[in-house]
Amino acid sequence: MSTTKDASKNKVAEGRTAKKRSAKDLDNDAGASSSKIQKVHPFFQQRQPGGQLAEEETGPFKWLQPLGPNKTCLHGVHLTPVSRPKVAAFDLDGTVIKADIRNTSTEWHWWAPVVPKKLREVHESGFSIVFISNQAIKPLPLKNWKEKVKLIANALGIPFRIFAANTKDQYRKPMPGMWDELEAIFAKDGVTIDRDQSFFVGDAAGRIYSKSKSDFASTDRKWAINVGLPFQTPEEYFLGLPAHENFSLPGFNVSSLPERRSHLTFRDPPYLSFPVPDVLPSSSALLPKPSAQEIVLFTGPPCVGKSTFYKKHFKAAGYTHINQDTLKTRAKCVAAVLDAISRKESCVIDNTNRDVATRKHYIDVAKKHKIPIRCFHFTAPVELAWHNNLYRAFIEKAEEEPRRSLVPYTAVIGFKNAFEEPTLEEGFSEIRRVNWNFEGTEEERKRWSMWLQIDGK
Repeated sequence: MSTTKDASKNKVAEGRTAKKRSAKDLDNDAGASSSKIQKVHPFFQQRQPGGQLAEEETGPFKWLQPLGPNKTCLHGVHLTPVSRPKVAAFDLDGTVIKADIRNTSTEWHWWAPVVPKKLREVHESGFSIVFISNQAIKPLPLKNWKEKVKLIANALGIPFRIFAANTKDQYRKPMPGMWDELEAIFAKDGVTIDRDQSFFVGDAAGRIYSKSKSDFASTDRKWAINVGLPFQTPEEYFLGLPAHENFSLPGFNVSSLPERRSHLTFRDPPYLSFPVPDVLPSSSALLPKPSAQEIVLFTGPPCVGKSTFYKKHFKAAGYTHINQDTLKTRAKCVAAVLDAISRKESCVIDNTNRDVATRKHYIDVAKKHKIPIRCFHFTAPVELAWHNNLYRAFIEKAEEEPRRSLVPYTAVIGFKNAFEEPTLEEGFSEIRRVNWNFEGTEEERKRWSMWLQIDGK
């Protein structure tokens, strides 16, 4: 258990000798303990962006300004941590201290008696100490937790940096946002982190002990995989126990996607298999030759590249882009189709168009005006759609355009529940299947291939 006495013993154990305190020390003591300091009404206190009160930190531990576009990544430092190439990163609750999910008080206990000794040793051996924590909790428990961190800092007595994600966004493990912030801070100091020499310790490791007992989550292990750090559990690092090899990483990862190969792969000899083209069938040109007026209707879940496909294949050919996210209502989309027809232009209806009834609105227009309508069916599963959604909202670099907002999960899963596969009987002159294919640099592919989740195990 942490106490003021523990903190004093730690200082003696580290070989510190009593010295006459400076005026600065006395000022700090007075600032920390005096009950005569006049309190300021919250109305007059300085506020941070987002309306939060700015914290006045006077002790050795300081909570700094939160990081991120929405100030959702808490950031604190104890003493003056030095940026070093080797980083020893630790989860906090359940790893360094015993877990207290309710945080109803500031009381805390070391996860094991050996923890502070091991942390001091790794600091003295040349590592930067960094704590990485998920804390999407309500304001009062969060306040208790932040005060608890100050007590831990005083008891530990060595420099460290701490990051904590307080909402479900790019900072919540296993999302890599907190690591990205750490790398940026170190880069400003001219330091590049050596991932091979660094490591991360966490208890959310996905370990399976029996049919009814397992770790509450696997997000710490996934985070280590995402950022490229060697991973250990508290039992391995602090107690020296062997690694628990039976673990599971639930949820979607792009590595689970089947390799893009034709249906021949599954029933014919391997030598008959070959990569599947982006669009099937691929025997005819994507655009009609000679050019002729037509309506093209997309169908598929959100976030599977429909708009990108339009820009790549139809925009340069002069097809009008019709999108309900922009126009807001189906009636306006239908009106836009009629307007394109009146101008003798072809158009692309870039919506999810998930069922027969929705698609009928556009097919009826095509029939009435005797214009052919083709369907492009984007076949990506909704699990990939949600993954892509997280990637483009939180991970993808958006230098030329504003970062896209996260599509609600209900919209993604709602498509799956209501989807009806398109058929020629509906009135389409042709149906083509569009296969998902990530397009980007190797570094972008690496980040897209991460474990991306903001909830769940």
